[in-house]
Amino acid sequence: MYSYTENVSNQLNGLLMKNYDAQKGYLNAAENAESNVLTRFFQKKADERKVFEAELKSEIRTFGQTPENSGSFKGTLHRTWMDTKALLSSDNDEAMLEEAMRGEKASIEEYNEVINSDEHLPQSTANLLKTQRNKIIDDTVLINKLEDIKF
Repeated sequence: MYSYTENVSNQLNGLLMKNYDAQKGYLNAAENAESNVLTRFFQKKADERKVFEAELKSEIRTFGQTPENSGSFKGTLHRTWMDTKALLSSDNDEAMLEEAMRGEKASIEEYNEVINSDEHLPQSTANLLKTQRNKIIDDTVLINKLEDIKF
């Protein structure tokens, strides 16, 4: 039996904020990318994260809780670092892919923390989180492949 506690709500809101940050980060990467292929890829990932946000908000509301409505200060710092790195890097595309990979690895860790926590998640919540996490894992494979291509 699950227990939708305040702790579960806080964890889901943490993931929601991470997705706000990821969406903004991908939009930032799309602006900084030199390759049209990567610009489209980053835009697609931003759109995907917007879908993740909507799904998480819906799940949070289903259990009578209030979703957060913005990203984190840490995410803002990460995007500022991306801008700085793009400015200083001789290869913006590689720099953006490296930062995307770093962000995705952090997302996977956070999803795993919630999925593997001692909280008993509702089945719908557990399924949603696993689906989103697995998509992010797939994205890391794709980002690795993109890093090997010279645009």
